[in-house]
This record gives sequence, structure tokens and C-alpha cells, in this order.
Amino acid sequence: MSDYRIDEGMEVTLHFTLKLEDGTVVDSTRDKAPATFQVGDGNLPPGFEAPLTGLTDGDTGSYDITPEHAFGQHNPQNVQLMKRDDFEGEVPEVGMVMSFADAAGGELPGVIAEIDGEQVTVDFNHPLAGRTLTFEVDVIKVAPATTH
Repeated sequence: MSDYRIDEGMEVTLHFTLKLEDGTVVDSTRDKAPATFQVGDGNLPPGFEAPLTGLTDGDTGSYDITPEHAFGQHNPQNVQLMKRDDFEGEVPEVGMVMSFADAAGGELPGVIAEIDGEQVTVDFNHPLAGRTLTFEVDVIKVAPATTH
């Protein structure tokens, strides 16, 4: 048991399960190694860190995270219409996640949403955009973050 509580500058080791509204598990560490992160390091969106503040070793919790605090609302402007010819030999299929170059030359994942003849609709929203998620945690250890 530690006297440390989750806050800025703390390193946290925990198990988590992330679920959709219907209970479908999206991600979980329970069948593998626990997750370790430093509060504020960007590994968890702030909306996931906020409810954990103040928890300590052995604490558990279940939190509903709204889209605004998770992966944002679904933005129709992030849905693009492309030509089948733009796929350079790769055959798009509905539901496929493909990587596209963004304006800055970085990679941007997009989901093939619809194929209609030569038109391909690609959704660049985060797959969990617009979803309220349930974030269940079991805090294992809270300690001051050490810089490596």
C-alpha cells in the first residue's frame, strides 16, 4: 500500500477495460501485462485521466467517458469521397482500415465506409468517435515518476 495518489507527476500501473455502450470490450489489459503511464504524458486522453485523480493502490472504479472527453464527436467533414483509382492497386473493402498520407506527410488511418462503383467513402474519424465509453480500472501501484 502506498501513500501516493494519482495526480500530475505520478507513474501509475493499472489494469483497465474499455467498453462500448452495449458492453462490448474494445481494449483490455486484464489478460496481459498491466499498463504503466505517467499522468499527463499523453498516453491517456485527459478525459480518462481526470476520473483517476486521487485514487491509490488497490482502488477500483468504473467511469463513463463522454465523446467530448474520449475521442471526440463524429465529424462529417472527416469523411472523404475518393476515386477507386486513388488506391493504386490496393483493393479497398468496406470495414478495412487503410493508411493515407496527410497534408504534412504523416500517416492518417481511414476506414473504408462505403464503395459505390468508382466512388470510395473513407472515414477518417477515430473509430471510437461519438461513442460514450466505460473505463474500468484496477489501480495496482502509484509512485512518483522517475525520469529515465
